[in-house]
Amino acid sequence: MKISASIYSSKDKSLSEIITELDHHEVDFFHVDCNDEHRVFEDIAYINDHSITPADVHIISATPTDYFAGIARCQVRQVSFQYENFTAPIDFQLLKSLAPHTEIGLAITSLTSVDVFELYVDSCSFVLLMTTTPGQSGGVFDKNTFRKIRQFQKKFPGKRIQVDGGVNAEVSFILRNLGVDCAVVGSYLFSKGYVGAALLNLKKQVVGSHFLLKDFMLMMDELPVLEESMITFETALQKIEDYKMAFTLVTDANGMLKGLISNADVRRGLLKNSQNLQNIMANDIINPNPLRMKENKTIYDLLLFIKQAPFPLQYLPVVNDENKLTGSILFTNLIKGEL
Repeated sequence: MKISASIYSSKDKSLSEIITELDHHEVDFFHVDCNDEHRVFEDIAYINDHSITPADVHIISATPTDYFAGIARCQVRQVSFQYENFTAPIDFQLLKSLAPHTEIGLAITSLTSVDVFELYVDSCSFVLLMTTTPGQSGGVFDKNTFRKIRQFQKKFPGKRIQVDGGVNAEVSFILRNLGVDCAVVGSYLFSKGYVGAALLNLKKQVVGSHFLLKDFMLMMDELPVLEESMITFETALQKIEDYKMAFTLVTDANGMLKGLISNADVRRGLLKNSQNLQNIMANDIINPNPLRMKENKTIYDLLLFIKQAPFPLQYLPVVNDENKLTGSILFTNLIKGEL
């Protein structure tokens, strides 16, 4: 996951000092918030003259088209526009004609549905999910953003996701493993005294253990689940196919976790009954005792569990204290996020 450093979050260093320090530690972008201030292009021009690290600009204005010329003049690598400030639909094709190499994104607050991205899906290559007040530093991360990330990924596959607001090392770990492309970081980066250590935490480590599994797991309405009384070989295959997650979870009538059916379980069932596929029974394909974790366990607990697991984990059912299924963790992006 890339890190875009919010340069205006540092209050005690000059722009020159900030750029030099961040370049030394190979940050991916310089994030520049523009609260209807054209003077930011002076800073962007300075960045272009003194660094090869690209600018990542966030425009917060009721008249975003007023900034198109400055974006083109400074050859901004990527720019996002705050949707809630629009007073009329924006023609981003004009910007694309002026700055064909600039990637355009739509920034939305936590209260705005990801569905609005549909209005600009042909022009925008990424969304910027704001978890705190746009343009302000030092906010607290909104954990509802985790679900919003999954909603956006499902609705707009192939479009990148950036997250801005309250990102620290622990949040960064979750974002990396949800497949987020880039995180905008300000206060955490500059308040630690040593930018290099903060960047290492953001990219490779997890510090603290504030969030619980239930805060970022896939919820029941996002998961393939079959009641055990309804399971046949065909229904299990269809559920796996419909959700494209390589497994389906099994519960009883009361929602208690009774097992899991994975692609590997289906394969074993086929091999066991290769001479007569009509003989395949539900018990042939259900793993009745899959690994699981409690929903109130922390990220630190999860990391220990992964480390001690007897085999690599691709998914992990999550239950409450009564063993009722409440969600699941996927590890699709675990290796990708940690590279």
